[in-house]
Amino acid sequence: MPFIRVSYQEDQYTPTELPLISKVIMEALIEHFNVPEDDCFQAFHAHKPYEFYYNRNYLNVERSDRLLYIQITLKSGRSTAQKTGFYKSLAEHLANIVNVRQDDVFAVLVNTEFEDWTFGNGIAQMIQASENGKEGGLE
Repeated sequence: MPFIRVSYQEDQYTPTELPLISKVIMEALIEHFNVPEDDCFQAFHAHKPYEFYYNRNYLNVERSDRLLYIQITLKSGRSTAQKTGFYKSLAEHLANIVNVRQDDVFAVLVNTEFEDWTFGNGIAQMIQASENGKEGGLE
């Protein structure tokens, strides 16, 4: 049940690269957090340069204009090892598959609970699934 927002500076990524970024993110979520393959909800946002701000070398990370902000809202409960494995895999695969510099992969996980989600129809589907013993993992 993760919801992913990817923000980037316009004209930095091509229409061919964006689906690859989406795929890499999903594969890392599946591998490290056991997210079901069909649980894909992502929004990509291109920003004009005057709408996109960042420190080029905060914490000794050398960022470029191809910086990706990847915000993932998901159910709480992942271990530190899962999270760090996810971050490493995400950066490596984006570098290898999309040619994104690892320095330009900025990811943040936002933890929520089942009652914080509706997937439509005004129903908290994850609460119902949890009550019926059908959590389907910790998506």
